[in-house]
Amino acid sequence: MRLLALSPYVLFTAMAASPGAILNIPFSIPLFTPAAENVAQLKYVVAHFMVGNTYPYGVEDWKKDIVLAMGHGIDAFALNVGREDWQRERVQDAYTAAAGTDFRLFMSLDMTSIPCGSPADAEPIQHYIKTYYHHPNQFRYNGLPMISTFAGEGCLFGTGSPNEGWTSAIKGIGGMPLTFIPSFFLDPAKFVDFTVMDGAFSWNSGWPMANIAANFEMDEQYIRGLGGRTYMAAVSPWFFTHYGIDSWNKNWIFRTDDWHLCRRWELLIENRARVGIVEIVTWNDYGESHYIGPIAGDQPNSQAWVNGFDHQGWLPLIQYYIHAFKTGEYPTIVKDQVFMWGRLYPKGADASDHVPKPNNWQWAEDNIYVVVLLTGRADVTLKCGPTKHEVTLGPGLSKLKIQPTETCQATVTISRLGVIVVDHNPPGHRFTTGPPSYNFNAFVSSS
Repeated sequence: MRLLALSPYVLFTAMAASPGAILNIPFSIPLFTPAAENVAQLKYVVAHFMVGNTYPYGVEDWKKDIVLAMGHGIDAFALNVGREDWQRERVQDAYTAAAGTDFRLFMSLDMTSIPCGSPADAEPIQHYIKTYYHHPNQFRYNGLPMISTFAGEGCLFGTGSPNEGWTSAIKGIGGMPLTFIPSFFLDPAKFVDFTVMDGAFSWNSGWPMANIAANFEMDEQYIRGLGGRTYMAAVSPWFFTHYGIDSWNKNWIFRTDDWHLCRRWELLIENRARVGIVEIVTWNDYGESHYIGPIAGDQPNSQAWVNGFDHQGWLPLIQYYIHAFKTGEYPTIVKDQVFMWGRLYPKGADASDHVPKPNNWQWAEDNIYVVVLLTGRADVTLKCGPTKHEVTLGPGLSKLKIQPTETCQATVTISRLGVIVVDHNPPGHRFTTGPPSYNFNAFVSSS
């Protein structure tokens, strides 16, 4: 989510002590400050950021997110921008907030929103490129400012093919060469026709596209199709969206059980020699429930399944994996810690909800998932009502799960020689057999 490259990020800065930042890191990471210029042999981890959810944001709001992301090993935000004019102002605020830090930003053009049929449609895109090309906080890869997309594989910009269109739109700007790593939803075998691409981002690699465990098959297809160009992989902790036919008509889950977040990171770490960048999907896409940052700004009418379901408890665990991806070595654990997540309601229970159960609901499992980081041998107990799992574990990272059968409060304890050293009892993690709605979002906590 290794080779012996140094970790290209600053773990802490003076800013990182700001209120609200989750910085209680249970492992030791050596401090390393990257050079001003990014170099391709280093590994990077970025996070997809929905600018469309930042209408009320100011510079200080951006600073809070940047400090939090930096404090957990994230190098940059991929700023998902659409066609709305006000988003330009929020992007400007983001670059202002990043000034003076080692944090980077780059555009991820949302081509489901931005038109791309005529030559004139390239002008707003070129505006972004020209405005931030020389900005000190512009993310650079292979020595050049980077730009990405969400979709856009059919864009012509008034030319005869998408390859010509993108070449004219973003690589025809004199004196401003770019690294272009888009997320085109194409058969990777067709990448050979897109010479404009310097690499590709596989958005859908973040989750299994069927009722199977995470694997590296889609990544393999992309890597083969790229023929040596840069591969940017996705990692995502969850997926649930619940819009009815009276809204966006998006109502489904992807399979994210069996500690999916961990397994995806572990696959990327095993194959890190072939992955240049990992993009976390996402920092703040509340509508699809895969946010890892704070619930802030504007929500896209997702309050019914997002409010009360903070996901920041995943951040220190993600940082543990980020360090391993970047350096090739897992960090030394210096503090016992618990991470716990899961759905709060049984998948098969009926609820009073004007939107029906999400598609693929049968794929879900009614488990409570736990990851423990242990400094040494310890007794661990995971419990919810009469259902519990007791085990003695050695030092390192271990995974546990239980499947509760009745309404109960989830708890985890770590003890040594009969003395409890961690008692994790998050008040919000109450499994309830009678759901008020079809909410398949994850409740996340960490000790």
